[in-house]
Amino acid sequence: MSKHESVPAVLSKKDFEVLSEFRYHMRRFMRFSEEAAHAEGTTPQQYLVMLHIKGFPGREWATIGELAERLQLQPHGVVALVSRCEAGGLVRRQTSQQDRRQVEVHLQEKGARLLTRLAALHRAELKSLSHEFKVPDIEFGDEA
Repeated sequence: MSKHESVPAVLSKKDFEVLSEFRYHMRRFMRFSEEAAHAEGTTPQQYLVMLHIKGFPGREWATIGELAERLQLQPHGVVALVSRCEAGGLVRRQTSQQDRRQVEVHLQEKGARLLTRLAALHRAELKSLSHEFKVPDIEFGDEA
């Protein structure tokens, strides 16, 4: 049984409307993100790799495992994605100085420029949606 199955909840029609509206705005933002990435000559997944490298807390690089967690993908899929980013000159791999078994993924200058453009577009889009795009406030009651 998953953790979600153990939560008894009674949802009202209004709760479903709020969830639907939230998912609608989330999907609109995701579509915007996909189109923005393609317009800049990259893929949404490559944008996310660059974003998670630059946005990783406390340093300017991330490991394949850390990227897999952030992207919610399997590590072997992230290896292939990083390889495509590397072939495009967006990132580079580097063996860690602290642990030679670990590979760091760093953003290249070309990737940093592309990321900056895309992040600015995403920030503006999020700001424009700020009045609509809120986490739903739903009360969960006990099942009857």
